[in-house]
Amino acid sequence: MSEGFRHIVRVAGTNLDGSDKLRVGLTRVKGVGINFADALIKAVELDPESRVGDLTDREVARIEEALKDPLKYGVPHWMLNRRRDLQTGKDLHLIGSDLTLRVRYDIDFMKKIKTWKGWRHSLGLKVRGQRTKTTGRKGRVVGVRKKRLAAAELGREKAGKGR
Repeated sequence: MSEGFRHIVRVAGTNLDGSDKLRVGLTRVKGVGINFADALIKAVELDPESRVGDLTDREVARIEEALKDPLKYGVPHWMLNRRRDLQTGKDLHLIGSDLTLRVRYDIDFMKKIKTWKGWRHSLGLKVRGQRTKTTGRKGRVVGVRKKRLAAAELGREKAGKGR
């Protein structure tokens, strides 16, 4: 490790471990996956095998600027996580708390216009077509209540013998 090595590097409001490789370290930022990190590293012309702790302040600033406007740096539009935004109509890439707030806003919007997904979200059920008969159960009672079934069976037997 060189003398300019930093153990914690702050990129886009997220603390990154300095010992991680650049490709893996960038994925710790919410909204950045491994493929987007690769494209971003190539766009800002950094070595993907370098460590996050070896980045200079100038390189960190270039990464943050590329995260704010990846299209300007040549990242293809299909890699962005918010294409044709409903409000602006532009291709955006959201990271961190902006992404969290926008997802919450989208869910509230679906609830407001009463789409199927909005109804499912409001009821706390699965939204994307998964099965619900056996999975995703919540609460105390999940399986069969054995005591109640045994009592019901006993009640039926007594009723049958009395005839």
